[in-house]
Amino acid sequence: MAMRIVAEAGRLLGAPKLIEIASVHVDGCLYHGDSGVHFAEKLVADGGKVQVPTTLNVGALDLLHPERVRGDAHFRDMARRLMDAHLALGCTQSFTCAPYQTGHRPALGEQVAWGESNAVAFANSVLGARTNRYGDFLDICAAIAGRAPYCGLHLDRNRRAQAVVSTDQLSTELKSTDAFYPVLGAWLGATFGETVAVVDGLPPQQSEDRLKAVGAGAASTGAIGLFHIAGVTPEAPTVDAVCDVDAVEIVPLTPDAVRETRDRLSTVSGEQIDALAVGSPHFSRAEFAELAVLARDRRFDIPFFACTGRDVIDALDGTEDRAILDAAGLTFVADTCVVVAPILPESGGVLMTNSAKFAHYGPANTGFDVVYGSLADCVESAVAGRVVRDETLWR
Repeated sequence: MAMRIVAEAGRLLGAPKLIEIASVHVDGCLYHGDSGVHFAEKLVADGGKVQVPTTLNVGALDLLHPERVRGDAHFRDMARRLMDAHLALGCTQSFTCAPYQTGHRPALGEQVAWGESNAVAFANSVLGARTNRYGDFLDICAAIAGRAPYCGLHLDRNRRAQAVVSTDQLSTELKSTDAFYPVLGAWLGATFGETVAVVDGLPPQQSEDRLKAVGAGAASTGAIGLFHIAGVTPEAPTVDAVCDVDAVEIVPLTPDAVRETRDRLSTVSGEQIDALAVGSPHFSRAEFAELAVLARDRRFDIPFFACTGRDVIDALDGTEDRAILDAAGLTFVADTCVVVAPILPESGGVLMTNSAKFAHYGPANTGFDVVYGSLADCVESAVAGRVVRDETLWR
């Protein structure tokens, strides 16, 4: 059954053949309805087992902190059954949208089949692996078959950039701040859709957290599965390495476009704030270290949620950073996140975040309005009990 589904998907996509894959990241363990549970349990009942290393995206429950997630008995039962079914198929109990932070890191040029939009963008762009944006059901079928359709971003020709983004008009200071990179991603997705672009003129030393923020924003506001940053990402040591500069469009990223994109990530203005959330994609150990520096000897006056993988929580246990964050009143969420599970206060209101992905999906998924700010802005706002944002760099 899994092979039939993969093969038929290949026919629909116009693939000439199937190829062997080295790994899979499955998005389909997040409960959206009973049919997904029945599908996964059918695979288990028929003896299905994954043929390649396979990690799991977030589920709809926090198994480490069950009290974090609201929901009736049916919701909780079906969400747990879906997670358990994927474990029975041989998937790794990762439950994170950032499997690359847990050691699941395919090699440059390796063919894989990943789901979850930010993970796909990271695998293609930052690691240089090759995957299309595989959806629910097809991802687990690819893991069982050990095959994927040979088309799209699996092919060399489709990984070439069709546009060059110039950042020459932006200040060095702006390009050196973390809060710029989610906005860059949101602009890329809204501007290019699914077109591959190469960004030129950014500092060559970039953290993986900044790059994951670009991918998450671009895959949320658009359908980008691959972006290049000249001198940073592995397939683009130079602009010329990924495109024919004379044959593609040169698109300037202007200060006005950056400000407009940043402003679109907020749905309200004013000082009201009812909750804060970070960790979409899941917060890394390095991001928690930065948050601890900002939160030392302070206390949050507003509920503040940090979504992360269980591996990162394990790494934090017993550290000074964990003690600082606990004293500040941070709420840790594992295995899921506040946008896909009912965790935020039932009263609704305004959510502040430093994540372009949270900002994009938050209003529809949670009913909260959103305000976008830097991580430092989020901490200052949580302590003050009102929205506080530093506008200096954005000017």
